Amino acid sequence: MFGFISLAHAEPAAAPAASATSMIAQLVLPLAFFAIFYFFIIRPQSRRQKEHRQMIDSVKEGNEVVFAGGLMGKVVRVQGEYAVIAMNAHQEVMVQRASIISVLPAGTLESLKP
Repeated sequence: MFGFISLAHAEPAAAPAASATSMIAQLVLPLAFFAIFYFFIIRPQSRRQKEHRQMIDSVKEGNEVVFAGGLMGKVVRVQGEYAVIAMNAHQEVMVQRASIISVLPAGTLESLKP
């Protein structure tokens, strides 16, 4: 009976030491996932943001633009981070320049009039 108690308090067998190859193998999969995530998600998104920022910085008076709500108009003046857009001959709207999603070719608004 006392033999059982001594077995119960005995030290467990030592686990084999992890080899260097198994530690490297454990690092390869997370690094591969990060590389895939970076090249397919992070990098293209940052490239699109950079292109959008360049497009917004290049907006000037006379450009015809489309902004996030789908409205189109001609830029009357640029004031810092805002632009005044002429929707028609009698209506002007001030919008954030960041809401501009596209700069249209010159004459697009005239060609769309009925």
